[in-house]
Amino acid sequence: MKTADTLKAKAIPLAGHIKYSGKSIVSKTLVDRKAGTLTLFAFDAGQGLSEHTAPYDAVVEIIEGEAELIIAGKTVKAGAGDLVIMPAKVPHAVRAVKRFKMLLIMIRSE
Repeated sequence: MKTADTLKAKAIPLAGHIKYSGKSIVSKTLVDRKAGTLTLFAFDAGQGLSEHTAPYDAVVEIIEGEAELIIAGKTVKAGAGDLVIMPAKVPHAVRAVKRFKMLLIMIRSE
């Protein structure tokens, strides 16, 4: 497994850096620092994360596929190349309309 240090100073082909697994969600942490985290996810079709809150702002970049994010009760459909901002302490959920990959960027506040 590659650590954040081995990923520095080079291009990372995100879509190829994580693989799907049937009927499941796969995650891979790329960076875990005090300031925040970068985590790749691969969701098989129909999979999702139930409603929850996070203490920090989160940004989701859809790498491939199609997802629905429910943020404060509002459904946001997103596809490859889309960026969705989820504010801290606001309930949100994620569902794979089709299999999809995303990069989750958590921005920790002081």
